[in-house]
Amino acid sequence: MSRIGRLPVEIPAGVEVNITESNFITVKGAKGTLEQQLPKEMLISKEENQVVVNRPNDLKKMKSLHGLTRTLVANMIEGVTKGYEKKLEINGVGYRAQKQGKKLVLSLGYSHPVEMEDPEGLEAVVEGQNVIIVKGIDKARVGQYAAEIRFKRPPEPYKGKGIKYADEVIRRKETGK
Repeated sequence: MSRIGRLPVEIPAGVEVNITESNFITVKGAKGTLEQQLPKEMLISKEENQVVVNRPNDLKKMKSLHGLTRTLVANMIEGVTKGYEKKLEINGVGYRAQKQGKKLVLSLGYSHPVEMEDPEGLEAVVEGQNVIIVKGIDKARVGQYAAEIRFKRPPEPYKGKGIKYADEVIRRKETGK
């Protein structure tokens, strides 16, 4: 049995979970509402203040879907209660970030400023000039938007210039002098 899959997901107070026959799950909480279609093969049930995920058989596919399904439900519940955030740092002379309404304007050493529109349901907050915090309730979308921002100028290994995650360690190379 999957160690993660067999754990029940606690539903905190103030969170409403609805599960349909086709495993379409809707989670409503203080920060918003999330909806997701989960694998139809999994047996998802709501028991008192817990969501329990079971698998129909022990096929390899079902075993892999078991833990995944449980984790997706847990992430949705945590998203509507606490929310998620990713922190990015900008390193480099002249590199900076600004917020103009719903637009994130990045100066990254190109001949033009890079402008990015905040997606629906996500928010990018700029602290100082070199820290960007992406906030939202959907873990996957927060991570995806943070990755798109980082992709505009990934960190390079010689001087460490670029956009990196706050907890990321850049392996540095020695210059060939």
